[in-house]
Amino acid sequence: MNEQAGVLIFGATRGTGLEAAKIMAERGDAVTAVVRPASDASELRDLGVDVIAGDALDEDAVDAAIGSGSWRAIIISLGGKRGEPRPDLIGVKYIVDAARQHGVSRVLMITAIGCGDSRSAVAPKVIEVLGEILASKTEAEDYLMQSGLDATILRPGGMTSDPASGTAIRTDDHSVMGVINRADLAQLTVECLDDDTTAGKIYHTVDPKITWQAPLQRGEGLGERRP
Repeated sequence: MNEQAGVLIFGATRGTGLEAAKIMAERGDAVTAVVRPASDASELRDLGVDVIAGDALDEDAVDAAIGSGSWRAIIISLGGKRGEPRPDLIGVKYIVDAARQHGVSRVLMITAIGCGDSRSAVAPKVIEVLGEILASKTEAEDYLMQSGLDATILRPGGMTSDPASGTAIRTDDHSVMGVINRADLAQLTVECLDDDTTAGKIYHTVDPKITWQAPLQRGEGLGERRP
């Protein structure tokens, strides 16, 4: 493992977590990812990211991963597919508790617009389909923000896997809903990581240049896409 204090990511084999790992690895940061044993970590290893086998739903594995090194920050980008056990709440609790136990003060977490005070920002269809997940993510947000850690939460709305546009923003306005590319969300996450003044804040993240609505905002089904 890299000797310098690095960044530990939970949820980095795909999506925003993987995009954040790419950004940090390319600029020379020490990055480590906690990856479920059955997941494919080859892309992370090709980037030079260190990999620890572990599941966010395994409290001992989470504690061992966080206790295995010196971390300047932890990024939580957890999700899952329908039908799988989801770590939205219990996994976050394990990570937060272990971070406190091992003295890691900086934690950034990606949740979703529709959590907490942003419920009214999403269409009724979103609540109908994702209500249980959003409730769990809301509890996770509360648990992190009340933990005493230097926490930042980023809430995306609809997400795409298109290349970064460079026009995405983060805003304190929790009534904002929109779409964002995962690569842009990752860039905003890394920017928050580098900016201590973002601690204690919850941001909505959207790309104002993307004017079409997310599928659920249009009343379409979720399918297998990860929130």
